[in-house]
Amino acid sequence: MEVLPQFAHLDDRRVEARRYVGIAAAVAAVGGLLFGYDTGIIASALIYVTQSFSLSTNGQEWVAAALNLGAVAGAVISGPVSDRYGRRPAIMLASVVFILASFGCGLAPDETVLIIARLFLGVAIGATTQIVPVYVAELAPAERRGSLVSLFQMVFSLGLLVAFFVGYELAGPPDCWRAMFMLGAVPAVLLAVGMLFLPESPRWLLHREQEVRAIAILYRLRGHHDPVRQELDAVLCVEGEDAGGADTRWSALRQAWLRPALVAALGIAALSQLSGPNVIVYYAPIILSQTGLGHSTALLTSVLVGVTSTITTVMGIALIDRVGRRRMLLWMLPFAALSLFILGAVFLSSAPVAGVRMVLMVASLLGYIFFNFGSLSVAVWLIASEVFPLQVRSKAMGLASATVWLSDTLVSLVTLSLVNALGTTGTFWLFGVINVISFVFVWACVPETAGTTLEDIEGRLRTGTFLTQGGREGGRARS
Repeated sequence: MEVLPQFAHLDDRRVEARRYVGIAAAVAAVGGLLFGYDTGIIASALIYVTQSFSLSTNGQEWVAAALNLGAVAGAVISGPVSDRYGRRPAIMLASVVFILASFGCGLAPDETVLIIARLFLGVAIGATTQIVPVYVAELAPAERRGSLVSLFQMVFSLGLLVAFFVGYELAGPPDCWRAMFMLGAVPAVLLAVGMLFLPESPRWLLHREQEVRAIAILYRLRGHHDPVRQELDAVLCVEGEDAGGADTRWSALRQAWLRPALVAALGIAALSQLSGPNVIVYYAPIILSQTGLGHSTALLTSVLVGVTSTITTVMGIALIDRVGRRRMLLWMLPFAALSLFILGAVFLSSAPVAGVRMVLMVASLLGYIFFNFGSLSVAVWLIASEVFPLQVRSKAMGLASATVWLSDTLVSLVTLSLVNALGTTGTFWLFGVINVISFVFVWACVPETAGTTLEDIEGRLRTGTFLTQGGREGGRARS
């Protein structure tokens, strides 16, 4: 059947709009690459930093922890900044801080300067984890929002892999850590330059009463007037409800009708770290080497962990809009818990790990990465960017991001102490129990948001139907 010229032109515009949204999300997701690289590179760099500055154990802890502390501050501070000046300028500002802090780390003459530079690097990372998911969520159409926001987590996994390989390739000379840190400026430059060619969030523009500019951007993002009209009507309807009474201060988050969203987002943020993924990322080489594996084999298995996390994140991105956020979490978390229970059982015997036990250990280790990274790690930034109203979205996302970083810091500080107190088996079983708790929490407190517009989600919050499980079909109808 021959396609009429006007409809063919319409299809071309929709394809172009779809491509434009994808490019915008991919460029913004470079922030995840920075996040992953600077999180992972310290594992390789710290060995040589310790030699260069004769660091004590306390000094090593401060160099490593400074990034996390800065990230908490960056996540909280960036919310008001992006609310006032826009999502796009805030991301560009974070990129500039990335660049300066990367060179500050690489050129640091002493331990104090390095810690301060790492602190500012953390501020930039915390800001990126807050702003980028919100920016992409506000740009993306409802039916693609899950996969596009989750690009951030996939690129984070790629950043970890890049950090592992860079650390391996540059290792050797005493000052190799300087190049490791400074290479982090490369993706930061790409992010800053890329954002120059991307639009501002149309929802932020509408909130700032810049309707003409917002409508022009929406047309380019959607390619047809029907979805633009639907989104515009939905946003203006919500804005109309808030007119004269909108409270954008931090105190607004204490409103009772927002409480279900806060519980869901902050709970997922905390459990994404308390369930133990970074225990494997940070300590897998140490744990594996204690089983009798050589250091090189342990490091190779650690790289395999990075590869598995990347593959499973890609899988999660492909499925999260089709399967749904809640359903995907409920399907995969029980298997993550089971993998940790099996992994703990491998260490019940004090005999060297070999043969079948070795196969079970590696399989359960990678199985945990597959099922945890494919669920909580994919959903953590997405759910927090979806469930809050526009007026408080940036600040609330900053609070969720800060919760991620505080939880990550807590787990990092107590893991080795837990191993000493509970043993390897007890520690893995404890994290297995937390994965079970995560399943129960998702079942009780997390709604389905796949295919639902951001305005529909806000409407469900206002009417007390936030946990209603009909959001997927209703969202599709509106899309």
